[in-house]
Amino acid sequence: MLPTILAAVILTNGKIWTGNPQHPWAEAVEIEGNRIVAVGSSAEAGKNGSVIDLKGRLAVPGFIDNHTHFIDGGFELSRVQLRDAATPQEFARRIGEYAKKIGPGKWIVGGEWDHTIWNPPTLPTRQMIDAVTPQNPVFVSRLDGHMGLANSLALKMANVTRETPDPPGGTIVRDVKGEPTGILKDAATSFLDPVIPSATTDERVAAGRAGLAEAARFGVTAFVDMSSGEAYEDFRAYQQLEKSGDLTARVYLYTPILEYKRLVAASVEKAFGGDRLRIGGLKGFADGSLGSSTAAFFEPFLDDPKNRGLTMAAMTDGRMKSAVTDGNAHNLQVAIHAIGDRANDEVLKIYESIPNERERRFRIEHAQHLNPDLIKRFAADRVVASMQPYHAIDDGRWAEAKIGHERARWTYAFRSLLDAGAIVTFGSDWTVAPLNPILGIYAAVTRRTLDGKNPNGWIPEQKITVEEALRCYTANNAWAIFRENDIGKIAPGMLADIAVLSDDLFAIPPEKIENARVDLTIFDGRVIYERAASQGAASRK
Repeated sequence: MLPTILAAVILTNGKIWTGNPQHPWAEAVEIEGNRIVAVGSSAEAGKNGSVIDLKGRLAVPGFIDNHTHFIDGGFELSRVQLRDAATPQEFARRIGEYAKKIGPGKWIVGGEWDHTIWNPPTLPTRQMIDAVTPQNPVFVSRLDGHMGLANSLALKMANVTRETPDPPGGTIVRDVKGEPTGILKDAATSFLDPVIPSATTDERVAAGRAGLAEAARFGVTAFVDMSSGEAYEDFRAYQQLEKSGDLTARVYLYTPILEYKRLVAASVEKAFGGDRLRIGGLKGFADGSLGSSTAAFFEPFLDDPKNRGLTMAAMTDGRMKSAVTDGNAHNLQVAIHAIGDRANDEVLKIYESIPNERERRFRIEHAQHLNPDLIKRFAADRVVASMQPYHAIDDGRWAEAKIGHERARWTYAFRSLLDAGAIVTFGSDWTVAPLNPILGIYAAVTRRTLDGKNPNGWIPEQKITVEEALRCYTANNAWAIFRENDIGKIAPGMLADIAVLSDDLFAIPPEKIENARVDLTIFDGRVIYERAASQGAASRK
């Protein structure tokens, strides 16, 4: 029963999925300050305070995104847009127009291109864009972030020539004459790092603000930022946003695992910080990606029989195991990117080699391509499978051409992992995929690929329910970042982060879920976003 209190905000007359297994449904919520103080029926709701009439709409805990590249995402909103460039000609045209817009001498980066939508799906080359970028160095990334295209000017600035050897864990793609084509994969992209100018703190703050506006629009009230090598510069930007009151989501920033001693020297431990900004997670890489043919598999790629993917140098020379062991000993949380089954096996072996002396909540980011044995080990080892379901309906268009149907049965194995008792969490991998969690729920529930060729779902036995997907986007995510006691559920005492949706995801046909929108986002007890089309729907008294 709701107590009689003076509440700042009352949400009433709705269908509220609380995420609390003991009391999963309610009609009303009362908020005082930034905390939820009561959950119950509309008849019991107090009369004092600002009332938001939900008018029967579905409210859920604010979405938590388990894996973003958030500051980069903010930057991408204003960079050249290549994701839907459907032909090489369109790809080159957009880059040329962007070069004219920004003027000569400035770098063109980002892009998020996807060559798999081209017919045929061939990799771009520097010759495609050299003519339209004679005075602009270019390094535009594939959407997975595991390879990019440099123009000739950028390669010259980075001193990448036919004599440059492939670095450990990376590939310089070459033509039949041995000349670099401009495509650099994984560790080879680091050749560009010294010559691409770093963004200033002010620029990062502006990108953060742009990203936070996107997050509010999609009901995302907390996220993990798996930051790049410039994580500490991003941390400075987040601090400025927090000080100014503009940090309208809760951030847990992970920093590069091979730099873990910086956190140890500062006596930082896992999830250190306040309600809005935390640090203390470590991020490493075991392999590359499926789309770049650099994911590490036991068996070779079907379309490249001599290739079993790339294993990062730190995995083979012992540095990763040492960093995981010592980082864990200093109570830091570890998350390692692993796509292929061989990479997942190698990461699990590292985790399994370390005595479980505390609640460490090790994570594997993506956990994309598994097998029955690996699935059992995720559950037995209590390793978080940090997954991004939109990838399933994106990669599902072409994954079987690379690994075959039998191996694909255990790709994005949501159902199998949950049935085994594994801890599954969901997110976007923004900017690799859209930030919108509703699209992730749609992907997990339907597995309908983006090309429309799998209306009943790609590998349909791996579908899950709406409630399971919501839990993976809320309570499970909170647990995975040591915040299960204050976010991820609508319950008394929890921080007041809530998303109100335009449609009831439990009632509409699954194929319609992708059309649902966030009508209202409440963060820290206050409305930070209201969709224009619903301005009259949420009445305040």
